[in-house]
Amino acid sequence: MCARGNSKTSFFDQVYGIVAKIPYGRVISYGQIARMLGNPRGARTVGWALSVCPEGLPWQRVVKADGAIADSGFAELRRTMLYEEGVPFLPDGRVDMDACEWDGADPGFFL
Repeated sequence: MCARGNSKTSFFDQVYGIVAKIPYGRVISYGQIARMLGNPRGARTVGWALSVCPEGLPWQRVVKADGAIADSGFAELRRTMLYEEGVPFLPDGRVDMDACEWDGADPGFFL
């Protein structure tokens, strides 16, 4: 693992902070998280952070911008977890982003 002062580690920690706040039954895209953190081209880095995220983080709630579930080897598990949370899916298997996308609105988000 990287040293604590490493900017990559700090970015990862910020990603984890956002993901921890995603409400049950809601989703957000990798790109949205990157933009929230001031790195609009950092969607892949968000994905990288989630590939090594701490246990207990609701990583399943992060999807691609079009609602597709990233094929990280856990796609079916992620789909099942989202389905159990009541996340709606479109006929083509993507998450219905219009119905359940989280915009980061949380009164304590920027505290």
